[in-house]
Amino acid sequence: MHILLSNDDGYLAPGILALYKALQPLGRVTVIAPEQNHSGASNSLTLSRPLSIHRVAGGERDGFMFVNGTPTDCVHIAMTGFLDEKPDLVVSGINQGENMGEDVLYSGTVAAAIEGVMFGVPGIAFSQIDRGWDRIDDVAKAAHDIVAQALVSHLSHTDGTAPLLNVNIPNRPYADLYRWRVTRLGTRHHSQPVVIQKSPRGEDIYWIGPAGDAKDSSEGTDFHAIDDGCISITPMQLDLTHHARLAAMRANGWDRG
Repeated sequence: MHILLSNDDGYLAPGILALYKALQPLGRVTVIAPEQNHSGASNSLTLSRPLSIHRVAGGERDGFMFVNGTPTDCVHIAMTGFLDEKPDLVVSGINQGENMGEDVLYSGTVAAAIEGVMFGVPGIAFSQIDRGWDRIDDVAKAAHDIVAQALVSHLSHTDGTAPLLNVNIPNRPYADLYRWRVTRLGTRHHSQPVVIQKSPRGEDIYWIGPAGDAKDSSEGTDFHAIDDGCISITPMQLDLTHHARLAAMRANGWDRG
């Protein structure tokens, strides 16, 4: 079993180190992660400049590789020539902070797992709910258990596409992380307003505001599972086609030739 491990917080983040240590009993783990934090990078590729890969020598991150690009860059490079063969699984994380509801559209953590799926390799993205890295080793142990379950249950290409899982784990002691729920994505209210400040030159500068609060946190959603103290495991797909609307538009004469 060869696992490619990446993240969006950067190769120096505590989350990727904890996850690396936790996954080692499951197989060979190759780390290729961004040099800098790329939270919110989504699925962006760097096309305006060349990229470089460097390898850490010594210390507890010995052998880690880092790229001066995005999470998607890291996995894309690995899949398209840097590695001698494709890995069996792409794991991303552990992210500092939740990725639930519409967060998945912005998340670099989820994007790294998606990039593996785009090349036919199963992907799992891990996030811990609260920021600050509290209980990160406990969260990593729970992540190990979920990856192990995915392997023994033969997480497979049941519909011809590689599986994609988005996992959110509460910052709790490992002994409290035995309850898992398979969930759907909830929804959020609109993001909070942009924060306007002044630059030293007196110009307006803008900070993106925080994510909106949960809007749909009903039973079965990722928000509901987390509120109940459970781990949320959401199976996702890349097909963004609105199939019901597709049929309705065809029935209403949108097809013209």
